[in-house]
Amino acid sequence: MKKGLKSKLAGQVGEYLVCAELGRRGLIATSFTGNVPEFDLIVANDSLQTLPIQVKTSRGHSWPTSANRWIDIELDERKGIQIDHGNLDITNPKLIYVCVALSAPEDDAVDRFFILTKQDIQAICSENYREFMDKHNWKRPKNFRSYDNRYYISNLEVYEDNWQLIQEQLN
Repeated sequence: MKKGLKSKLAGQVGEYLVCAELGRRGLIATSFTGNVPEFDLIVANDSLQTLPIQVKTSRGHSWPTSANRWIDIELDERKGIQIDHGNLDITNPKLIYVCVALSAPEDDAVDRFFILTKQDIQAICSENYREFMDKHNWKRPKNFRSYDNRYYISNLEVYEDNWQLIQEQLN
């Protein structure tokens, strides 16, 4: 299977797993299958209050992102370094993210769900990137223009099965 298709399928599976889990919890959820830029699904309670949710799915133990989505970073072309100007003011900081860690079909493990806000993701990603870049004096080892950033299951474990966050925002 081609990598692009495998990635699309993982995203689709993650969205439908989240919709199913929300249904088990008495909420109505529907996926937009990647057709809305800022969120992937809408959830509604029985009072018709709605909430957008962003779903991020991984087949491994990390999720990729770009550091310049979270941090105001300047490139110093002359020195080949990045300069950290602090966290960006992100839009919709309270947007809920559900990060899904898919188990392999052959594993006995279960899929895992981590529920947190966009501002929580920003804090995690910013800390991870700064920790990595501090080790390299803010010069990426291979390509100083790269903003490749990751967050890991170990960063998200405190948010595992934090479904009450959705209920709290719906009330």
